[in-house]
Amino acid sequence: MDDRAAIAAQLEREPRSPVDAVARCHLGVPTVIAVPPHLDDGTPFPTRYWLTCPLALRRIGRIESAGGVVAAATRIEADGDFAARYERAMRRYAAERDALIAPDAPAHRPSGGVGGSAGGVKCLHAHYADHAAGNDNPVGEQTAADIEPLDCSTACVADLEGVVVRNPAWREPKR
Repeated sequence: MDDRAAIAAQLEREPRSPVDAVARCHLGVPTVIAVPPHLDDGTPFPTRYWLTCPLALRRIGRIESAGGVVAAATRIEADGDFAARYERAMRRYAAERDALIAPDAPAHRPSGGVGGSAGGVKCLHAHYADHAAGNDNPVGEQTAADIEPLDCSTACVADLEGVVVRNPAWREPKR
């Protein structure tokens, strides 16, 4: 199955720029994509790693709804080692994204660290995507401990008569 078609089915829309799958689930389906710092229309896009996995999105959404962003911020304030790792992750993320900005890019530039945050935890989804892409991100690592394994028995996307769609047979595995 074509990655772009699978990603479009997961997102339920076409990606707004060229993207690359940088992490996959055990079924071979993309879970995280790398997005350029400017979308096709020139819009600055601060989020380098975007989560596409419906299971991870669902589970992280529940954590955020239960106060997960505040809990992560509280841990950063209380744990010096965790805070130092967090700050390094934010700087690394911004530097990696900014290094991809072409010299002739539009004047408006993406800014901030993970998910465009100028300080504090903005989105557990973005931190998890950064971690799942293979980067050292303590907030993403903690989130992974809370949501994994991502152990679907059926892929979230399927090719139905030549059209890749969200798989109607997909169900969230019980934990």
